Amino acid sequence: MTTPQRSRAVCRSEHPQSTDTSPAIARTFALLSRPWNGLILMALAKDPADFAGMHERVPGISERMLTRRLQELTAIDLVVQDVRPGPPSRTRYALSVHGKAFLIPLAVLFLWAEDHLPASDPPTSDQPATPGR
Repeated sequence: MTTPQRSRAVCRSEHPQSTDTSPAIARTFALLSRPWNGLILMALAKDPADFAGMHERVPGISERMLTRRLQELTAIDLVVQDVRPGPPSRTRYALSVHGKAFLIPLAVLFLWAEDHLPASDPPTSDQPATPGR
């Protein structure tokens, strides 16, 4: 069985010929538009962490929001949980294989933002603060 191949690579300067939004890119922007998701994934980029460690790595996020976002990211298989029996039981969070693969486009977005996206007004209460700005 063979897998379909793309006929040619798309250069950076080329624009998609269709103006239709693909379902895949719509899902990607929906994921990134959720407050804190990108920062949580980046916080797990270096190594796994327990809940308290995640709360320290993502300054400004409430415990309730962190819990909600970790559940959502786990449900879509970008984050995995490793529950270690206790007492006390401990849960560590890590990027899944899919989450690790997502670091590549996140890194590119980070570099683009550093070069091209000016600092803006302070974020609203439901959005993460921009570190270092």
